[in-house]
Amino acid sequence: MDTTHIYNGPIGLETRHTGPIDGEVVILLHGFPECWSTWRHQIPALAEAGYRVFVPNMRGYGQSSKPADVSDYHVDELIKDVDAIRRYAGVEKVHLVGHDWGAMVAWWYALNKPEQLASLSILNVPHPTVFLGTLRKSPMQMLKSWYVFYFQIPYLPELTLPVNKFFFFRDILKRTSNKGSYSDEDFRELQKHWSIPGAMRAMVNYYRSAMRSQPKSPNGDRIKTPTQILWGEHDLALTLDMARGSEKYLENGSLTTYPDATHWLAHDKPEEVSERLVTHFRSYPA
Repeated sequence: MDTTHIYNGPIGLETRHTGPIDGEVVILLHGFPECWSTWRHQIPALAEAGYRVFVPNMRGYGQSSKPADVSDYHVDELIKDVDAIRRYAGVEKVHLVGHDWGAMVAWWYALNKPEQLASLSILNVPHPTVFLGTLRKSPMQMLKSWYVFYFQIPYLPELTLPVNKFFFFRDILKRTSNKGSYSDEDFRELQKHWSIPGAMRAMVNYYRSAMRSQPKSPNGDRIKTPTQILWGEHDLALTLDMARGSEKYLENGSLTTYPDATHWLAHDKPEEVSERLVTHFRSYPA
């Protein structure tokens, strides 16, 4: 696996890539508070299946650029990073996969640039319209999303999150995933990323931007791209009803749920996720 920086103007994205040069292109987007290694189980499986796989550290993470302004983390800016990778790969259409914040970016890319997608795969994040609607009307969902509001406080989150070697992150990942889903190697890689100067502020700025300026799609909220939603039912923060509500926005899509998995589905069900991705890609070739 090689690593290069792919540029969207001044924004450099530290990106790992592997697989045959003539393979259809797959872009894997990680979420908070992880990094490229969210997909460490899927990367070799997809490359072996013949796909050319690109796995960025999203802006703010790893050695990717960390712009200072909160507005730099708006989803309208984040989808430009995805498109920079597509252009670097030299293809018209890609298979896009996202988890957590990466899934929110993937949804937004599909709403704004459907002509650039062969397929969309979403892990454990609802359609943006469903998420915002649920947050507004559900006190329970608001309670589950308490950290989003905590992250709005200036300076405090980035000062407190590193305490005791990032205990908050390590504890949340261990407690809310299936036992054994995260290895010692996973935590070493994550702690290395969390310790990079500027990373904490950049990671929190995703949430600050989302609360300050909620996006509006110029094309409505229907998803035309062939889409699969994969959902671990034991998600601490997001309900199964949100997954079912998201399915209604798909013109060509499906929802597959896992009663014995959590929000961290790529870790809980690594082989299953890989198989589902390959099957979906082959059903809708680029």
